[in-house]
Order: sequence, then C-alpha cells, then structure tokens
Amino acid sequence: MAHDNNEKRGNDNSLLRWIGRFILVAVILMITSFVTPGFSINGIWSFLIAAVVISGLDYLAEMLMGVDASPFGKGIKGFIIAAIIIYLAQFLVPDMGVTIIGAILAAIVIGILDAIFPARAM
Repeated sequence: MAHDNNEKRGNDNSLLRWIGRFILVAVILMITSFVTPGFSINGIWSFLIAAVVISGLDYLAEMLMGVDASPFGKGIKGFIIAAIIIYLAQFLVPDMGVTIIGAILAAIVIGILDAIFPARAM
C-alpha cells in the first residue's frame, strides 16, 4: 500500500515538473520575443502553445534524427535544427511571426537563456 502512495506521488511530481517546465519555456519565449527582432508572439496563450509546439517539434526531431535540437546542444547541426523548429512553429501557433533571420537570432537567444535557466527550452 505504501508503494502505491509513493508511485502516485511520483506521478504528481512528474506532472508538476512538466507544467513548471512549460511555464519556464513560455517565459524564455517571452524574453526571446522581447529582445529578438523578427520574432514575435502575442498573448499568454500563444506563448504557452508555442512552448508546447516547440517542445514537441524538438522531441520529434530528436526521435527521428537522433539529434539534440538545442541551439548549442550538438554544434552547428543542433543550432540549424533549432532555428528550423522555431521557424516552423509559427505555422502552428496563433499570433506568432518569425522571419528566417528572426529564427536564427531566436535560436541564439534561446541557447543563451538555456544556459542561464535550469530547464531546457529546446
């Protein structure tokens, strides 16, 4: 019986960790949107949707290609994939606009913020 309670608590903790991670990613995207020309997201829901979409595209890229898509994760390959993911996300997220240069600059900013904050944005 004690084992079941610990297992349930572990699942709750995992869910809270994921929710916290998505909120942190949304904050990172807010900062990136503020400081990066050619990269804009408007509205809190769009930031949260963008966090989910970018995390999902990152996961797919990692599963399909075996490449960590963090901007500084796997050198130039990871950086290019991160910029592509950011650019493609605009087609899935309402109120998000990204130019090609904006995606490259956003990948740089997100990479720097990833180094500062404890959770991975990409």
